[in-house]
Amino acid sequence: MNARVNFFGNPLAAKVLKHINSAGRAVTDSPLPSVTQELVKIRASQINGCGACTDMHTKDAAAAGETSVRLNLVAVWREATVFTEAERAALELTEQGTRITDAAGGVSGGAWAAAAEHYDEDQLVALISLIAVINAYNRINVINQQPAGDYRPGQFG
Repeated sequence: MNARVNFFGNPLAAKVLKHINSAGRAVTDSPLPSVTQELVKIRASQINGCGACTDMHTKDAAAAGETSVRLNLVAVWREATVFTEAERAALELTEQGTRITDAAGGVSGGAWAAAAEHYDEDQLVALISLIAVINAYNRINVINQQPAGDYRPGQFG
């Protein structure tokens, strides 16, 4: 499988990715726990069917010390006992924020309240932003049919 266009070699794409990457760096540098950030990126990528992002973020999480048990259970986090209540709240917000059109009114008050119970305002801003950023990356890669499987941890810095 080949990508439809060389998104990483196109000058216009480079300009677009520069801004998305900048937003991503702001979230990375935020007080939102890095473990939570990776779980959010993995779950949104799974929902969106983004093989390239799922490949990248599972490998980056494993390289950072995440266990295979937790990585294997992200897709079924509701039935898994290996996630903290804070992580579960972030995963629920991620699912509702990613599947925003699946429910009238978008993200439920319950999902928001659960997240607000575990994260302060800066962390919530980072969480909302991360959900938006990973969904943007997912959409670029899915539309472009970006192949998955060859990513090396830390490849993009």
